[in-house]
Amino acid sequence: MTVRFPFFRLSRRHLLVATSAAVALTTLAGVSLAQSAGAQQPDGGNITFLIDSLGGTWIPNNSAISSFQGHIWGHVTDKLVYVDADGKVSPWIAERWEQNDDATQFTLHLKKGVTFSDGTPLDASAVVANLDIWYAGRKNEGINPIGLFPKTYARAEAVDAATVKVFFKAPTLGFIPTLGYHGSILISPKTIAQPAAQQADLSKTSGSGPYVVASWKEGDFVKLVKRKDYNWGPAAVGHTGPGYLNSITYKLVSEPSLRVAAVQSGQADVAYSPSPQELKSLKEAGFTIATPRYLGFVNGLAINTKLEPYNDVKVRQALQAGINRKEIIDTVYTPDWKLATSFIQSNVPGATDHSDLLAYNPAKAEKLLDEAGWTKGTNGIRIKDGKQLSLTLHSNPYLATAKSVDELIAQQLGKLGWKVTIRAYDVVTFGEKVRFGGAAVPAYEVTRSFIDAGTVASILTDANNGENWFNLGDSDKKLNELRDKIASAASLAIRNPLLDELQTYVLEQGYFIPRTQIVQRIYVQSPKLKGEVYNGIAYASYYTATIGE
Repeated sequence: MTVRFPFFRLSRRHLLVATSAAVALTTLAGVSLAQSAGAQQPDGGNITFLIDSLGGTWIPNNSAISSFQGHIWGHVTDKLVYVDADGKVSPWIAERWEQNDDATQFTLHLKKGVTFSDGTPLDASAVVANLDIWYAGRKNEGINPIGLFPKTYARAEAVDAATVKVFFKAPTLGFIPTLGYHGSILISPKTIAQPAAQQADLSKTSGSGPYVVASWKEGDFVKLVKRKDYNWGPAAVGHTGPGYLNSITYKLVSEPSLRVAAVQSGQADVAYSPSPQELKSLKEAGFTIATPRYLGFVNGLAINTKLEPYNDVKVRQALQAGINRKEIIDTVYTPDWKLATSFIQSNVPGATDHSDLLAYNPAKAEKLLDEAGWTKGTNGIRIKDGKQLSLTLHSNPYLATAKSVDELIAQQLGKLGWKVTIRAYDVVTFGEKVRFGGAAVPAYEVTRSFIDAGTVASILTDANNGENWFNLGDSDKKLNELRDKIASAASLAIRNPLLDELQTYVLEQGYFIPRTQIVQRIYVQSPKLKGEVYNGIAYASYYTATIGE
């Protein structure tokens, strides 16, 4: 497909008119990215993907877990293993692996002949360099560790060019699955050695993936072209050779309606993050709609237990019972969304069903608030010791529907006596002002992905540099015991019952308030584009895709 960008300067009204006149638009040329009309488009052709953000930095460690930049990294880089939408792990750059009986040592056997785009071999020494920076980063330079990479990592060594041995300080069952996490991207050692300022230049970053960066402009676009010598794709997707598409261009368009209208008019092929309310009509019009669920946490609220009144378990339990989750799906979403059954997604291996703890029960919520000493005033807002029962919700800018969900929850809780305030920030400001356990943040909205449920317990507290989601530190003895037992489990048979107990306990204590199972990545796609694959983190890979006339 010809890439055509000038129409994005048109007003919304003109663009909507253009939707009904797509033929006339084919004459528009596309600045430096356009190809001449009628040019040959061999193999799978060329596509344009419209996205609402391209993030704030391209330092690989800092941007690989971004909901936006992960799309680009998924085509420019490879991973050691492939994880599908059901959490199944299969070989990729690591052809096979072994582990010892207590899951403290792993041996990775690598594919031979793999190279980064700068010509460097993707061998054992390159894998060791990646493992080391995923674990430690270079904080003094502003290069972060990968958040969910196992904190029990001790070291890795190259046994020979195709064999890596990895050592952990404690049992780490989740190591192999986490190699398929979207932060675990393989980067050339030459790139890793560069200072942060150079790593932030996407054109200077070398991966081993099926596409390379042809050109890019900060805050505007990234154009990828296929690597013709690529021959090591994951067998799980049914193809290992070069990508079929000649190019993939990611173009920043902030307005959701403009992204969708461009796909409707044939000027783009994929629109990311449309409004859920548009999906039914778009599907009926023949467009491909994808709402993949990723492996990870459900969309919900991590509660700051240090802030009053959320240091009171009864108030947290009232919050848990006072949210009508079915009304959220019926009002804001479509049947593609599913009710939360735990605080982790139901497709995660090890997730168990705790729907009974999430049932909407306003009478129970009222009783709990009464018992906690919160009485309704004449205006309907509950008061205790002269203070109002209040909650501030910070709408997550990574989730297009977050503010709508917050508004509905505000209504639901308002009937029970809460005074709810909603604040909405852009991505950058949200990152600066909203933190787990922040001094003024009673509830942090989570939409986090992960690959292996064994990583969950370690991030809930502050052990081993964990994220301390509930601001508990080490104060909850039972949570700490579950965390440590899960971390030290040497088999799934031991770990899975502990994960079930952890899910029960966190929900009963009201530490985490689920809202819905998360569909963070929504795609509207031209019916001409076929063959894409969605992985365990719900990113669309166009490595196997083609586009027809």
